[in-house]
Amino acid sequence: VNLDALKQELEEFIPHVRNISEHSIRKMSERDLARFKQFKKQGIAVKFGRFSQKENDQIRKNIDNFLSITGIDSAEKLLFTSRYPEDKETIHRLKVEHLFCQKLSEGIPRPWRLIYYRARKMFDPNNYKGRYTSEEKEKLKKYHTIYGNDWMKISEMMSRSNLSVAMKYSEIKSAINYGPWSKEETRKLMHAVEEVIRKRVETEDVDSLPSSEKSSRDILIDFEKLYQKLPWTEIEAKVGTRYWRQCKQKWTTVLTNKMTKGQPLYRGTKGLLARINLIKRLHEMKVEDANDINWDELSNIIGNVPRSYVRARFYKLKVSSVPLWKKKTFSEIIDYLFEKKLPELEEKL
Repeated sequence: VNLDALKQELEEFIPHVRNISEHSIRKMSERDLARFKQFKKQGIAVKFGRFSQKENDQIRKNIDNFLSITGIDSAEKLLFTSRYPEDKETIHRLKVEHLFCQKLSEGIPRPWRLIYYRARKMFDPNNYKGRYTSEEKEKLKKYHTIYGNDWMKISEMMSRSNLSVAMKYSEIKSAINYGPWSKEETRKLMHAVEEVIRKRVETEDVDSLPSSEKSSRDILIDFEKLYQKLPWTEIEAKVGTRYWRQCKQKWTTVLTNKMTKGQPLYRGTKGLLARINLIKRLHEMKVEDANDINWDELSNIIGNVPRSYVRARFYKLKVSSVPLWKKKTFSEIIDYLFEKKLPELEEKL
């Protein structure tokens, strides 16, 4: 099929399709296009971003159904077939015969590739091995010297997931500080963020807007670009002495202090009120997943703060208040906070 015709058909569902490789476009036309059209008839839009609890449950259901149909005895064998060379040929044959691609993606309005990657992350037992030992960190450095960024190879040798070894290496590849930030480190961080934001804004075409709209849009861009979707690995490289997650956390702190003029927002009576109102608002929303929440709308509960600050406060609240929170769904966590923690906070207030 003509490649331009495929791009045109897919562009309705995947706006950035023209930036995708020819091979990926042809795969998407085989695995996704018919599904996307069917979802469109049902009034369902194609989704990107983080998976909801409902989607995760559907993936588990699809995997279980496929295992029962084929007799393959584990999700790990199905999704990480290369780990089982003696069964490889049989599993590949069963996957082709029973239409694995279609079965895995049933009921999920996302590109098949993203569903597959999500399934691999969910069912990889190597994802849940806890902290890296000093010995493992040294092995990781050694293997990276030999194999470079071949995370698939390194993950097999270390019995860790691809994502886990790649992220851990980003933390240990250079001398990283773990104590308080120095003034020089903070200056480097602010300069690095300024550089990436300026570069991004300069590439956007705002000249075509009327001057009245351009003025208000510039303000909106400035505010959003201060904290949304920044390239943290690039910023990490510019700072040099901190890994990307530390940079992100520190920038949230710097930005919050700037936006609130250094006023404490989450202590004493104000802190109690903020926790109480946050629990009440989340309970009123009746959402099933944290990814369905517009955290910007909740920022006014605490004050003029970025969304990451609100999410961080909620994370701390659930970890400190909800027993076995990792095993609970988002709605169960909210119900527990509303029924158990809220009365306690109101009494303290």
